[in-house]
Amino acid sequence: MTDAHRSGCPINLTLEALGDKWSLIVVRDVMFGGRRRFRELLTASDEGIASNILADRLQHLVQLGVLTRAADPTHKQKQIYSLSEMGIALLPVFVALGAWGRRFLPATPALSIRAELLERGGDELIERFMAELRAEHLRGETVSTVRDELRAAYEKVRAKARRG
Repeated sequence: MTDAHRSGCPINLTLEALGDKWSLIVVRDVMFGGRRRFRELLTASDEGIASNILADRLQHLVQLGVLTRAADPTHKQKQIYSLSEMGIALLPVFVALGAWGRRFLPATPALSIRAELLERGGDELIERFMAELRAEHLRGETVSTVRDELRAAYEKVRAKARRG
């Protein structure tokens, strides 16, 4: 019997699970963008994911256990996607990826500000955001002060860039 994985290395296993071009972008948009429905994920992403790829990635992330899917009470044929505890636990990974990307790659100021604030906020801000994500995605509560703070900082930098 052959193992379906190249090795039992945790980095390898993580890359096999999430290392394709789109999975982390989808999780990012759910986590930071508050996008929970297919149409929101399809139309609001800067990267322009194709609908068939998005459908495949959502199915994969649900099967993996990073996201959960539930019927949308407002429309019988629509679904709402939520982060699971496994998905919420990816927040520190996103913070590390953002810090690395800001340091070594040509990231724009507007798209870097959230990563910068999370990096500067350290463990306290990360834990606060994770608690808010748990309340929103696991318990259905309405809280998003950290996401709101990050969005406001993004909008401020974006408006400043437009003014020149």
